[in-house]
Amino acid sequence: MLKIENLHVATGDKPILKGLDLTVPAGEVHAIMGPNGAGKSTLAYALGGRPGYDVTGGSADFGGKDLLDMEPHERAAAGLFLGFQYPVEIPGVSMLQFLRESLNAQRRERGEEELSGAEFIKLAKEQSSALGLPADMLKRPVNVGFSGGEKKRAEMVQMGIMQPKFAILDETDSGLDIDALKAVGEGINRIMRAPDKGVLLITHYQRLLDYVQPDRVHVLSAGRIVKSGGPDLALQLEREGYAEVVA
Repeated sequence: MLKIENLHVATGDKPILKGLDLTVPAGEVHAIMGPNGAGKSTLAYALGGRPGYDVTGGSADFGGKDLLDMEPHERAAAGLFLGFQYPVEIPGVSMLQFLRESLNAQRRERGEEELSGAEFIKLAKEQSSALGLPADMLKRPVNVGFSGGEKKRAEMVQMGIMQPKFAILDETDSGLDIDALKAVGEGINRIMRAPDKGVLLITHYQRLLDYVQPDRVHVLSAGRIVKSGGPDLALQLEREGYAEVVA
């Protein structure tokens, strides 16, 4: 589903990713772990098409398409979803308005019929209920006044509405209490655990992986994948840290 080969990415004049190789087949969840500054968020931003993250070499194939040759909105319409470590606030724009415009923009890009207001409201209420986010919060400006846990639940509501083919989740567990962590983990499993979907989880800690068990775990250090393994690798890193692995 996602195949990255020899990917090089720089920010300004500073190289961050230095020949990264990674393949995530359909139906699998892969976790990326690694020390601070290893390039984990850079990988997420480069795949999502964020400005300022310049691909200087390599390739990324997404479902048979050249991901790196697509504009950010085209990547989204093709089924790529990027979850942020720190979801942004958008004063003056309600969650409902933001989500409906986002969904219908993607549907137009794919040549699909837009959802009516009633159809969208029903979908939004179903997804917010499943994530334990009060429906009234969807009337508020995007993430304004939301707690860290509420922002992440709202992001999962967005993912449930968009129904992407592939989700890149950058430290989704950051700042979550136990209840929110469980709700987010269950949301990821409910929305993305399917034979035709894939997930790349970027995290520092094992705790999210207790709820969303990965098929593979990769250690990213100094811009490259230096070790890969099964779920036990995350437990090893939790016990021993990164020093032995990245040495």
